[in-house]
Amino acid sequence: MEIYQRVCEQAVREAGRVLLEESVCVKLRKKGPADLVTQADLAAEAAVRNIVLSAFSDHCLLGEENGQVGEGKDYRWIVDPLDGTTNYAHGVPHYCVSLALERRGELLVGAVFDPLLNECFTAALGQGARLNGRPIRPSSITELSEALAAVGFPPNVQPESPDLRLFLAMLPCCQAIRRTGSSALNMCYLAAGRFDLYWSYSTHIWDIAAAALILRESGGCITAPDGGPFRLEQAHFLAAANPLLHAQLVAKAKEIE
Repeated sequence: MEIYQRVCEQAVREAGRVLLEESVCVKLRKKGPADLVTQADLAAEAAVRNIVLSAFSDHCLLGEENGQVGEGKDYRWIVDPLDGTTNYAHGVPHYCVSLALERRGELLVGAVFDPLLNECFTAALGQGARLNGRPIRPSSITELSEALAAVGFPPNVQPESPDLRLFLAMLPCCQAIRRTGSSALNMCYLAAGRFDLYWSYSTHIWDIAAAALILRESGGCITAPDGGPFRLEQAHFLAAANPLLHAQLVAKAKEIE
């Protein structure tokens, strides 16, 4: 596990270095409506792939930009080389690299690196979560009225989007709600006590694989939108700092069904 952790952090930090280097001249294109990809996404994913598969030739890697590479079946690395591409393309300083390792569906290690703030959130199964090596915990907020929440919307949000409908239901209940543009950082901020709630019906496995482990290991709660077990392959979720707050979020989510 220690070796996996070391390689994971090495890979995200190298990818972060690439993002900073590439930010001098951002070259972008559209993958779909309101969905961008830059040369930096591709270069950062290549950096992660080279480090991980050089260290573990019998593993495979699933990346947002290039799909799955490698023949390994038991161990799979999952990478989002640039979570917050729209922020990055517009010069908004809020983006990160996210990388996790799973073994037959179980998350083992994860790292989320914000290169601008030099903040590296890490976790290993059964060993807790850390920010730059120091243990982190979610907040102790238990009332919606005192909670700072985060929400994730799909690139092309529609009026009937469940993310938007839950946002409208939660808006008068929470202290405030933020849309930051980075799913992985939202969840890490929840793990570190900066946010108290977070939900998204539109994320993908690479957006939150690492951050989901970090949240769990910090002591936070995450489930599927219906309150059942969180399913990594689907990657839609309700997350909160503690069970009391999570129960209130689930109740609100059921109101919009």
